[in-house]
Amino acid sequence: MYSDQFGLTGRPFQLTPDPRFYFESATHRKAMAYLGYGLAQGEGFIVVTGEIGAGKTTLVGHLMETVDRNRVNAVGIVSTQVEGDDMLRMVAVALGLPVHGTDKAQLLGRVETFIADRARTGQRTLLIIDEAQNLPVSSLEELRMLSNFQVGGQSMLQIFLLGQPEFRERLNNPEQLEQLRQRVIATHHLTAMTEGEVGPYILHRMSLVGWSGTPAFDETAFAAVHRYSGGIPRKINNLMSRVLLMASLERAATIDGALVDAVLADLGNDEAVTGNNGQGTLKLVENSGPRTPDPQALELAARVAMLEAHVEEQGVALRRVLGLLVDWVEADEARHGTGEIRRAPAA
Repeated sequence: MYSDQFGLTGRPFQLTPDPRFYFESATHRKAMAYLGYGLAQGEGFIVVTGEIGAGKTTLVGHLMETVDRNRVNAVGIVSTQVEGDDMLRMVAVALGLPVHGTDKAQLLGRVETFIADRARTGQRTLLIIDEAQNLPVSSLEELRMLSNFQVGGQSMLQIFLLGQPEFRERLNNPEQLEQLRQRVIATHHLTAMTEGEVGPYILHRMSLVGWSGTPAFDETAFAAVHRYSGGIPRKINNLMSRVLLMASLERAATIDGALVDAVLADLGNDEAVTGNNGQGTLKLVENSGPRTPDPQALELAARVAMLEAHVEEQGVALRRVLGLLVDWVEADEARHGTGEIRRAPAA
């Protein structure tokens, strides 16, 4: 809605992580240095933790755009609470290997053979596990065992673990995961952006979608956004989407602290925005002040914005499921030498 009015080519504050919007704050710059060092070692585990919405997925996505994909075969898994054997199957599917009708020993053999074949061609395998805080000990141990694969004394597999702060606490617990902890060669905890970084972050994202200066931004707006968000990127994105919507409805030429405060007043409280995973319901309240647009127009625009966000979330989930299904079908066809689609095994 506001994109057309402000001449933007896209939504600058979408919630879906996109490496194109990577912003190098101080904490992200330090994380990139650690990750680059760890990746150059070619072995072990690299751990990145941070609050929900701190930018972990975007950070790793940006790192992957800087590596030579002919030398690194990177595959990603968004983890769920699965035990070790199921984690092994998820790894095999992510690598494009057939899993139907195979036991654990066969799966391990196929995974090792695949990784070894890639290593002999000069391509290292990198496994990226998101939401690692959800993994039980058995799954983490399975990943540790996979990291033992070697060819000619050189490690064939490297693993990135991305998780929330509780995963960092689990790793630091001396009573568990000692063997895994000894394999960690680089780690970084993403902190929030400072108040001075919020303004450049907002303008950076705006510039990537063709922003030409309209609307203008007042420094008081950046201060208000930081007060609300605490410097967490996803909270900033959530709030700024609604700020741009309000500016569009009011046809405001400048976004200032008063406009941001008006949006926060309409939201009612922080939980109305953040909700689950930084997404929530836009709460509207009647306000007769001069900055409040027509209530019916605001309600309609809010519903449109929420529907668009919901459709985008469903699209991402659907593409992920379809991708896994296609990988399984292709792998199964290669194994059986037929184009017949077989029924997937029960979960």
